[in-house]
Formats: sequence, C-alpha cells, structure tokens
Amino acid sequence: MNAIVSPNCRIRYPESFVVGEHSIVDDFGYFSTKIRIGIGCHVAAGCTIAGGRDRQFTLGDFSGIAAGVRIYCTSNDYVRDLVTIAPDASIETNAVSGDVTFGAYTGIGANSVVLPNNSIPEGTVIGALSFVPANFKFQPWAVYVGNPVKYIMPRNKDSVLAQAERFRARHK
Repeated sequence: MNAIVSPNCRIRYPESFVVGEHSIVDDFGYFSTKIRIGIGCHVAAGCTIAGGRDRQFTLGDFSGIAAGVRIYCTSNDYVRDLVTIAPDASIETNAVSGDVTFGAYTGIGANSVVLPNNSIPEGTVIGALSFVPANFKFQPWAVYVGNPVKYIMPRNKDSVLAQAERFRARHK
C-alpha cells in the first residue's frame, strides 16, 4: 500500500486506524477514536481527532485536513459536568457525542474546530480558523468560513472532479 503514516503520531486504537492508498498522515497527530481515511487524502501536522472507542471519524477520498485542526466526536458538557476524563465509567455525564464524517472531495483549513455529530457532505470545504458547532447542517459543494461557520459561496464541482480524475489516471 502507498500510504504514509508518520511514526510520530499517537494512535490510541491502532486496530481501528485505516488509511487508504496514496494518503499521508503527517507528524504529531493525536487520534483517539476510530479513524477511516480514504484514498488520496492528507492529514497535516499537529491535528487532533478525538472521541473515544465508540465513535467514528471518516475522511472521504481526495480530502484534506490542514495543520492544527481539532475534530471531536465527543465533547464535555462544560455547564453541567466535570471537565476531565471521568474517573469511573459508571459515572453518567452529559457529554455531547456523535460521529463526524467528511465526504469525498472535502477539506478544512488550518486551526479549525469541529464538534461532534457533523456530516460534511461531498465537495464541501471549511476555511481556516473556523468553528463548526455540533449538529451543523451543510450543503454539498459549498464553501463555509467563520466562527461559527456560515455559507459563503458554491464550490466549482467540475474543476475539482477533473483534478481527481487526472490523479486517478496517473496512479492506475
């Protein structure tokens, strides 16, 4: 397989860490949930994708995560709970929890934050320094930016798909 995963990453559940061909995971990432990375993807240095053994993060084919991005499949309830790892699994919490999925041809800019239970549809991109609250509703093939994110404009689907096709042809 042609994937590259830096040995300088912390992968809490290596048995559930799947990386597709021609993908790269750079240095100093922290991964503490189930991870599935598609074909032709890039996860830049210093990213965190967290959420625990019962949650899933998926990155679709030909997608990218820029440096310093934080993606959480589980987050503390800062109003009603201790803000720490529960010392005993029998302690009930009010954590916000849900899988996070990025469809194919998606991307997120540097130092952005995504909270739980989000599905970023095919072709959608999120600008740098953006904040995605839990349960945000996105449109496909769109550009979002801001804190919190907001829709800016459509994305050029034809151009993106043509580039992906050239990549596929070159790597047959």
